[in-house]
Amino acid sequence: MNNTQFRFQELEIWKRAAEFSSSLFQLADELDKQRLFRFAEQLRAAVLSITNNIAEGSGSVSRIDFANFLNTSRRSTFEVANILFLLSKNGYISKTDVKNIIGELEEESRMIFAFIRTLRSQAKT
Repeated sequence: MNNTQFRFQELEIWKRAAEFSSSLFQLADELDKQRLFRFAEQLRAAVLSITNNIAEGSGSVSRIDFANFLNTSRRSTFEVANILFLLSKNGYISKTDVKNIIGELEEESRMIFAFIRTLRSQAKT
């Protein structure tokens, strides 16, 4: 086995998102059991979009292009939050579960935004 790593694997924003995605995938599995297939599918897609866009953007040749991918990733944190709020509002998941995950999403969003600002300021110099 070789120890080659892609650039994104070293990024804290990717590591965090990959970590909290596990609990969201478990939630999607539970939604499938409740026959809430559309919610489960949409949740999985939005969660994957967070890490996928960080990974894809890290392969960009320009900082501005990377920042654009990160913007999509950040928007996906909002999409996940929306899905969670709707699930909670309709009684499919507890408000406590939502509160914990929302805290992770808010922190992830802030970290991505800070990284976007850094990349854009570096692109100007």
